[in-house]
Amino acid sequence: MITKTIDDNSISVIAEDSDDLLNLRRIIKKDDKVIGDTTRVLKQDKDYSRPDKGERIKVRIALTVEKISLDDVLDRLRVGGTIYESSNESVPHGSHHSFILKINDGITISKKKWSPIEKKLLESNNNQIAFVLVAIDTADCGIARLRGTHLEFMPNIYSGSGGKRYKTNFNIEKFFDQVQQAVLSIRKKEDIIIIFGPGETKKRLVNFIQKSQKFKIQIVEGIDSGGEDGIYTFTKSQAMQEIMSDSNLAKSSSIINEVMVLANKKSSKFTMGFDETFHANQMSAVESLVFSDKAIQDNDEQKIMDFLNDAESKGVKIYSVDSSTDIGLRVSGLGGIVSLLRYAIES
Repeated sequence: MITKTIDDNSISVIAEDSDDLLNLRRIIKKDDKVIGDTTRVLKQDKDYSRPDKGERIKVRIALTVEKISLDDVLDRLRVGGTIYESSNESVPHGSHHSFILKINDGITISKKKWSPIEKKLLESNNNQIAFVLVAIDTADCGIARLRGTHLEFMPNIYSGSGGKRYKTNFNIEKFFDQVQQAVLSIRKKEDIIIIFGPGETKKRLVNFIQKSQKFKIQIVEGIDSGGEDGIYTFTKSQAMQEIMSDSNLAKSSSIINEVMVLANKKSSKFTMGFDETFHANQMSAVESLVFSDKAIQDNDEQKIMDFLNDAESKGVKIYSVDSSTDIGLRVSGLGGIVSLLRYAIES
């Protein structure tokens, strides 16, 4: 999340990924003030104009928040309220409006007082390392950017090699150049590039890239598929756990694996599902938890947000995952939320 402090009460923010939108959902409360740019349709009063026709204009609006909710779960955030100030006199004060916030949208939030948890949430994703994952073989290449626990995929790139036997006019460097351009389009400064796949093609790609670019590149052995399948295989591998040990995805995966071990041992030092985890949190027993969009879909949204904020205030380490990864699907299959406990409790 990109932030800029305006004064003691106001902070401007830009959400960089879906985790940031979720954090904003946890930060923005009823009666907060939100300022942002939007569009409004203004009715035309000219003679002979159609009564239903209007002009869409850009306008800056300040509103008092009345309702906030996640649209499409974690992809968009809807902030609705009453307009108290606008940059266009044709937009009446006291009318209602909703901001639809997406990734890379900016707003300014004003509060009477910011709580420590709210300020922590603003900064929680700022130091995350992001990775560009490249799964390549002679036939195709899959590319995705991993930040936090979310995978952003690019369309597969196909070499045109025709399988194991190259066509006589096949130029692998042209294929490598397409891959490099795609990597450059998705990569951001300080991202680490990880390249894997069967055979020696990955090493040839690294040599090609390093002729013109000085990136942080790491080659991973043991992933025997390219394309999108190779990306998914990597995110479930032990190699991912070792290379990305400090990433939220690796930490989430480790928690889920430990939960499964404890379940097999019939231990009581874990929870599955919202009700169990909510109960454990009331007893201050939760050490860390992972939740997916299913937890939000299946329960009252505001209750989930209040629960997450309460757990964080007690020092619980919280990770959100989504269906872009196998880990997100696993958490959804376990009731949408799992946790590790500091001590065993009776359900």
